[in-house]
Amino acid sequence: MGLFDKLKNTAPQGAPSNPAAGAKSETFVFARLPESLAEMQSLPEASLDTPFKTAALTVCALCAYAADRQIGAEMLNWLRGPRPMNGQDISFLNDRFRDGKTYLPFTYFAGATPDNSYTPSEPFTLTVNANHVSAAEAGYMKLFIPCGGADDPRPIKLRMRGSDGKWFLWEQYLLAGVKTPKADDPWA
Repeated sequence: MGLFDKLKNTAPQGAPSNPAAGAKSETFVFARLPESLAEMQSLPEASLDTPFKTAALTVCALCAYAADRQIGAEMLNWLRGPRPMNGQDISFLNDRFRDGKTYLPFTYFAGATPDNSYTPSEPFTLTVNANHVSAAEAGYMKLFIPCGGADDPRPIKLRMRGSDGKWFLWEQYLLAGVKTPKADDPWA
């Protein structure tokens, strides 16, 4: 008997044969990015009736934060619903954008690569993915957004408010480091 044969023999019966079961993608296209909370709230995605819409708007809010912290904070607080950002959340965001890394949230839009300093194509297009583990925790959805500066999609976690079924930002891991833009890379 081989080393892994025992694992095969003890694998649970009835497990899904398709590892991508539950996979789903939604693509969002923005002619322009919202520049105020009112503009964000006027978008069709502002219904927040799916976690995918909230995830897409979170990327837009992070882009706004990179340009203007006050406006971005208003958007993010709205997307967080009854749980606004605290001092630690704001400090984290400020740290991520330090040293001119305002390009970080733009890496999620189509066409943004290290070669073009993460300048996205227009209209601004991004895809949000779910997989077989996305709905593992009741009332929460963990989604993944492909990034032009990373090999793997980055996670974002949303929480549903039971009273109205709206989805709000719970956690985001979208501002992790990415490949250095070619224009800033002394080794390029």
